[in-house]
Amino acid sequence: MVVDDTSYEPGPGPTTKRRRVTLPLRDAARSGVRRLPVRSVVSWVRSTPGTHIWLLILAVNSGILAVVSPTARSFLLHHNSTNLMELSTHPVRVLVLSALWIESPSGFAIYFAFYELVHAPAERRLGTARWLVVVAVAHIGATLISQRAVLMGIRDNRLPRSLAHTVDIGVSYGLAGVVGVLTYLLPRRPWPLRWLYAAAALGFFGYPLLSGDRTFTDLGHFSAVLIGFACYALTPAARQADAQGPRRSRPRRWRP
Repeated sequence: MVVDDTSYEPGPGPTTKRRRVTLPLRDAARSGVRRLPVRSVVSWVRSTPGTHIWLLILAVNSGILAVVSPTARSFLLHHNSTNLMELSTHPVRVLVLSALWIESPSGFAIYFAFYELVHAPAERRLGTARWLVVVAVAHIGATLISQRAVLMGIRDNRLPRSLAHTVDIGVSYGLAGVVGVLTYLLPRRPWPLRWLYAAAALGFFGYPLLSGDRTFTDLGHFSAVLIGFACYALTPAARQADAQGPRRSRPRRWRP
């Protein structure tokens, strides 16, 4: 609705007509809301439902850890941990639930950024189902590899037996696996981009293994990123190559 306020001002010359147009407050507010990137945010969340449902669960569980007593917090972390003791008694339960908690609630903001920068783009490109397969394979594979190393270290008296009850919880193995598979989702040009990214990922996760104070989680992270590299078959490039089939070479003419 537009309100016209027309007035006439006397003067020595011809009569001057001045029009003032007023925009109602409701229309102005509606115009301002339209400029906000609300639709973009909603579209982003809808296109990556797995990432944001996972983030919501992590937010709730982190809030629980922040308000319960230290005794209850220790119980929850150990009860959902993928250590040797829990894996030997409740393997399926802890392999699933350990990916829904983070050890320090204060680290949720950092993981929120990583999820938006790593998980969400990968889910958007791979699709929710294939992205979830990468996360699950990396999480389970890295957990079993690292805990197998702990078991062998305890048997050989190289590691303390208390590691069988340690807290091994969190989402970092799945995140490292997605970091690996993102190599194939980067643009092919400029051509060194993928190689530089892969080298940086290997260096970041592999360097702790070369230090003297390496832990079984360092081995798990490195194993997870290698598993992510091995998930090429789930990428759009691999599916496109399979759809096209093998290229046929043109027969050459016989020349004497």
